[in-house]
Amino acid sequence: MTDSISKKEIENLLPHRDPMLLIDELINIKKLQSATAIVNVKKESFYVQGHFPGQPVMPGVLIVEAFGQAAAALTAHGLEKSVYENKLVFLMSVEKARFRNPVTPDCKLELNIEAIRSHGKVWKYKGVAFVEGKKMADAQWSATIVDKK
Repeated sequence: MTDSISKKEIENLLPHRDPMLLIDELINIKKLQSATAIVNVKKESFYVQGHFPGQPVMPGVLIVEAFGQAAAALTAHGLEKSVYENKLVFLMSVEKARFRNPVTPDCKLELNIEAIRSHGKVWKYKGVAFVEGKKMADAQWSATIVDKK
């Protein structure tokens, strides 16, 4: 397994596409255990155009979405293709989400994620988001792998 995957490779793992594909790269990958996702927060990103004019901020719910995408990419990247193809990952729950500092445009948001456990098709994860070493948010969440219809 490679230590990092590009946005193009992430598109081969996840059904998300721009503008909803939030993660740009997955680095420091430890198969089915942990990784760091990179989100390049830009002025032209759809979510900062109206949130909030004059003082743009990445919505917390999209930070949680980026955590989920990073976890799905980590899991898909680690599983055999035959196990993961024709599947989707759905968020089941979000726990202990905390937003500590606003994430503003023109930054590199780093999401350190870890798979805590898996039981069948249900996985539990935790993550911490940083910008330049400063903690921005953290959360725990659960997701399930389901068949595409």
